[in-house]
Amino acid sequence: MIIAPDKFRDEEFLEPKKVFEDNNLKVTVASKGVKQAKGKLGAIAEVDKDISEINTKDYDAIAFIGGAGASVYFEDDTALSLAKEAYDQGKITAAICIAPSILANAGILNGKKATAFQSEENNLVEKGADYTGQPVTQDGNIITANGPAAATSFGVTIAKALANQG
Repeated sequence: MIIAPDKFRDEEFLEPKKVFEDNNLKVTVASKGVKQAKGKLGAIAEVDKDISEINTKDYDAIAFIGGAGASVYFEDDTALSLAKEAYDQGKITAAICIAPSILANAGILNGKKATAFQSEENNLVEKGADYTGQPVTQDGNIITANGPAAATSFGVTIAKALANQG
């Protein structure tokens, strides 16, 4: 799970993380330049790795968490490379809220169904995505969600996709 160093959306991190842990999935929390990340609503997340230390080959899925702080990754070469590598390796590549713009900017939503927080609709469409506006959209290994209300469903959809990969 990749979160912003500051102002990640608490529910979008905590609810899927709980779903993953309840399904016995090991979670690594990554961020940029911090050992502790701060949520918009006050949550403190312990960061396991800096995004520069992530090798996508070591993971079955990568999930970018939203919140205003996620915009720090919109033009971040490391984050964009992680999204593209995970997708190219056939991994579950997921993002919620404004974070689907990271996937769009990495060039992996072209021709794919995707959703995001409404502020990101134009960017997704400009990058070739078929914007659905649904709470959660899955197109192959790409899973996107539109915001805090969809956080648990986002986590469940990722957990199911991982279970189906065996």
